[in-house]
Amino acid sequence: MSKPKILISPYRLNNSAHPELQRLKAAGLDLVFNPNGRNFTPDELAKALDGCIGTMAGAEKYIEPVFEAAKDLKVIARLGVGWDAVDVDAATSHGVVLAMAFGSNHESVADLAFSMMGALMTRLFAYQAQITGGGWQAQTHDSLWKSTIGIIGLGRIGKAVARRAKAFEMRILVDDIKPDHAFIKANGLELVDKDTIFRESDIVTLHCSANAETADLINARTLGLMKPSAFLINAARGSMVDEPALTEALDSGRIAGAGLDVFKKEPPVGSPLIKAKNAIFTPHAAGGNKRAFDAAMTISVDNILAVAGGGRPREDLVVNPEVWQRPRRP
Repeated sequence: MSKPKILISPYRLNNSAHPELQRLKAAGLDLVFNPNGRNFTPDELAKALDGCIGTMAGAEKYIEPVFEAAKDLKVIARLGVGWDAVDVDAATSHGVVLAMAFGSNHESVADLAFSMMGALMTRLFAYQAQITGGGWQAQTHDSLWKSTIGIIGLGRIGKAVARRAKAFEMRILVDDIKPDHAFIKANGLELVDKDTIFRESDIVTLHCSANAETADLINARTLGLMKPSAFLINAARGSMVDEPALTEALDSGRIAGAGLDVFKKEPPVGSPLIKAKNAIFTPHAAGGNKRAFDAAMTISVDNILAVAGGGRPREDLVVNPEVWQRPRRP
């Protein structure tokens, strides 16, 4: 009798010997890896999921045709905390549990976002380029200390950024659809609307969810509200930024600079945005420090093993708990 199969979709885990994967093998599961060196296309994903009861998911898209083809699929364990690549309604209608690695990488994302802020405000990369090009000319630059930061989205990541900002004695403006008033009061934050954040912040940093309301949140109008000396940080999702509008704002000096970990199309090959000289970029790497990655692996494996064993993942890790009342369609 063949072993139940689990697809390990993130291509960087191809043939990995990570100890968490060994737990899956020890449970009698057969692992199938992504050999492509890139994310699966939907057609490739549908084929790869043939006979799989679960998947450790990366950034590939789980859409209706994928679920229709994956007749044996019971659980998607996202190796991360965002689920915008998954059609949740389709997953639920097919009886597939969507479980996340919530709590694994918020400190890692906050680290990178804050590092970008510091690098931009102190002209770190501009100085580096100047010196390696033979120059030696110090200039005045901005300061994180006592500046004003605007945090859009006060979930785990936004709170982690706020704790760092508090240590720098920053004025901290926040916007959130379900604000944690106790946290806001305890940490001396100011709950304001988004336009106030854009107008008054020296740094605007995005840590909200990707959805219809946040699509192109950064656009010509909101960029026009920002100070010419202000910086934008996006370590959330690329869908939140109108990239042509941001490119124009950077090239014209409408804002001082930007730090981006995410793009609408990844990798952003050929995008005019990546030519901006007053911006810094990373390859969707914010959540990927080793401690965060290992934690996400542990949670994802726990989620797979729970479902494979006939149980349920922790309730706070499941995006679609209504799936328990909707058995898989025949």
